[in-house]
Amino acid sequence: MITKSQIIHTLEGMPEKVTIDQVVDQLVFLDKVQKGISDSDKDNVHSKEATKQRLSKWLK
Repeated sequence: MITKSQIIHTLEGMPEKVTIDQVVDQLVFLDKVQKGISDSDKDNVHSKEATKQRLSKWLK
């Protein structure tokens, strides 16, 4: 979950004129990055070998 301060920081880093879609896209991206960091901190990740094995059927 992202914090209000992260949202404010993100908005302050954006151009003065921005569309709602750009704001939403940026916030969704921030949320996904935060989820990835959280998963990594909890060791909820796949090894390189496990990932290769899971994707092998798609990469033929």
